[in-house]
Formats: sequence, structure tokens, C-alpha cells
Amino acid sequence: MLDKSQWAHLIPHQGGMCLLDTVLAWDETRIHARSASHNRADNPLRSDGRLRALHLCEYGAQAMAVHGGLLARAAGGRAEPGLLVSLRAVRLLRDYADDLPGELDIHGERLLAGAQSWQYAFRIEHQGELIAAGRAAVMVQPD
Repeated sequence: MLDKSQWAHLIPHQGGMCLLDTVLAWDETRIHARSASHNRADNPLRSDGRLRALHLCEYGAQAMAVHGGLLARAAGGRAEPGLLVSLRAVRLLRDYADDLPGELDIHGERLLAGAQSWQYAFRIEHQGELIAAGRAAVMVQPD
């Protein structure tokens, strides 16, 4: 298990916008993270006091970013910044996420990895129940 201090510097999301809390496991193709930030009243994605389920896609995208950062660090480098360019086959199984007690499990699986783009599948679960899933594509944005 990796706490936030071991990986937060690898991604551009900082402060309250860094939504993930811990990385439970990761390997060359998968990552499993946890977060309780959906319960925080100061979550920057909330509007009108609520966190819409659509924003769970950002949790999946952040798991992708952490995974890319961990892979690059393991290879002796650093990940190039990326831009989320598409979401596909997104399934949201509820309207809001802020009323779920405890933690969310965020899973990401790298489907494609090229020099200029990556594609991942993600799923978000609460207490073993699927609440959101989809695929996301990222294009490299060199410094």
C-alpha cells in the first residue's frame, strides 16, 4: 500500500483536487486506489452541496495519472503531462456519490499505451457494488 505522500508529487492534481487517498496495489497494467474524498464538504467538484456521479470519471482519470506516474518512476523517468481527450462507454449507476458512507474503490486497467496516448478502462465501486465504469483516453502534452 502506498499513501499519498509516496505518489502525489507524480501527478498534476494537488491540494483538494487530489481526490485519491491511497494506492492499495498496482502492477504494469492495473491500479487499485481508495478514496473517501467524495464525503468531504470541501470537495472541489461539488456543486449545490452535492457530488454528481458524473464526477466519478475524474476519480478514474486520476487513478490513470497515478498509474502512469508510478510506471514512469519505476522505469527511471517521469510521466509526460497528459490531457484527457475522451470518455467512452461511461455507465453511471446512481445520480450522486456524496451520500455513500466510507471509501470508494477505484480500479484502472491500461488497455493501450503508445508514445503519445494511453487508453484505460476504469470502474468505481462502493462496498463491492459497481457505481460507475467507462473508458478514458489521454493524449501526451509534452512540456
